[in-house]
Parts: sequence; C-alpha cells; structure tokens
Amino acid sequence: MSLSITRRLAIAGAGTFAAASLAARGRAAAAPQCEDPKVLRFSLIPTQDSVRELGYYKPILDLLSKNTGKKIEFYMPTSYASVVEALLGKWVDIAVLGPESYVIAHGKDPNIEVFATYSRKADGIQPAGPGYKSVLITRKGSAFATIESLKGSVLALVDPASTSGSLIPKAVFPKDRKLPPLDQYFSRVIFSGGHDLSTLAVADGKVDAAFVATHRFMETVHAGRVKQDDFNVLWTSPLLPQDPFVYRATLCDGLRKAIADTFLSVDQTEDGRRYLDNVRSERMVRMTDADYDIIRSVAH
Repeated sequence: MSLSITRRLAIAGAGTFAAASLAARGRAAAAPQCEDPKVLRFSLIPTQDSVRELGYYKPILDLLSKNTGKKIEFYMPTSYASVVEALLGKWVDIAVLGPESYVIAHGKDPNIEVFATYSRKADGIQPAGPGYKSVLITRKGSAFATIESLKGSVLALVDPASTSGSLIPKAVFPKDRKLPPLDQYFSRVIFSGGHDLSTLAVADGKVDAAFVATHRFMETVHAGRVKQDDFNVLWTSPLLPQDPFVYRATLCDGLRKAIADTFLSVDQTEDGRRYLDNVRSERMVRMTDADYDIIRSVAH
C-alpha cells in the first residue's frame, strides 16, 4: 500500500512540476521581448542641409557602429514631425529631437527616452553649457531696429514643433513684452522649415524678422552663409535645455547602454572629439525626462 501511495505522490508531483513549467513558459512567452535589430537607424530634426549635417555626425556614428556591432543607417527627415513619426513607427531607433518635439513624442509613447545632450562651447550669441536661447533677429540697416517697429511686419517661424522657432515665440515672447499674439502683431507669419532658412530669409529681405535658436544661428554663420554682425538681436528668451538625444526604450538593455556610453564618452576618443568640434561642443552630458519639464510648463 505504501509503495502505491509513494508512486501516486511521485506522479502527482511530476504533474505539478510539469504544469508549473508550462505556466512559467507561458508567462515568459507573454512577457514583452526587448528588441535587438541588426541595423540601427538614426535620424535628426532638419536643421541645415541634412546631408551636410549628417557629415558632422559621421565620426560618432562610426564609433556607434563599432561599439554596438550594428550597421548604422540614416533616415532622411522632411520635418520635425517626420522624425517623431519615424520613432513612433519604429522606423528609427536613435534620434536627435528638438525639446518640444521630444515632449510631444514622449507624450505619445513613453518608450521614447532621452539619454543625453550637448554641452556647447561659448560661441558668439550661443552660451556655454547644455542650454540655448531663442532670439528674435532682424537685418541691420533695415527699418526694423526695435520690437515696436516690427508691428505689421512679416515674421518667420521655423516649424510648428520647433521650441525656439515656434513654441517660445508664441507662448513666452508676447507675455514677456506685453504684446498681442504673433498673428495679430505681425501682418503675416510664415514657417520657413529651418533655422538656417529663417536666418537667410531675414538676410535676403524676404521676411522682416525671425525667431531662431542661438546655436543654429551660429551654425549658419560658421557655414559662411551670413555674418553675425549683419543682424540685430531684439529679444532673447530664458535658457532652454539643449536638443535631446533619444532612443527607443524597447531596445535591449545592453544595446541601450552601448548607445548611451558611446555618446557620453565621446570626448575621450580622437574621432569623438572630431565630432564634438563639428558641433562646437565640449562633451555630451546625461539628461533625463524631468530636464524637459520646463518645456512642458510652457507648452501647457
């Protein structure tokens, strides 16, 4: 009798173990799997000529390929929104966004996660550190040497999702100067599609004024397309957090660490320093989602 009981207990135990194993496998199958793509796709919001801009990034993208063991492909942007949609659609894995476009993207999908930004060198109207400003520019020698003189003139913004080229001008500038909304103060407000294009439009007299980012303005100067001394700066915003570098948090932990480490240690290699020189920065610094709460407070 005892042998039979022992046998039954053994069988029952085996059955329980098998059921537990199946349940565990079922839970594992149901758990979301991290992503480890063979190719990493990189993009950035359009700024100057995107092909030229990509050339600036070649040293860091070469390092990224070496450190991750992945081929790196570039996704050509057509607008700020196109980069956000590419991240949401998983066509892009790593991107450089504007602060507001990051807030928009993160609001739609919390898996779009910031990990770093530039710490810039002091450069003309661009301050040193991981911040920048929105500035209102006009052409020297024009009739527009004061904010008051701009009433009824033509204004260029950059893109509806641009922080310094749309959000701050609309939400902060009128309150700061006790003015009506932009579309009431100016006779016409257009979107140029780029900080460089806005700057050139002012230089060429196609628009009377524009809001641009300090670092993007200086990039246009350094490209030899305009001279800094040819412009008035009529208004400067408070300091804003620099452009966020983001990845999709659904990438595997080791891959995300390799990506972040590549950018955050970029100042420690010759190729990395060449990249930093290209973007006139000293190093990359770690950033978190909370660093962009200032943008959320303005946007809402």
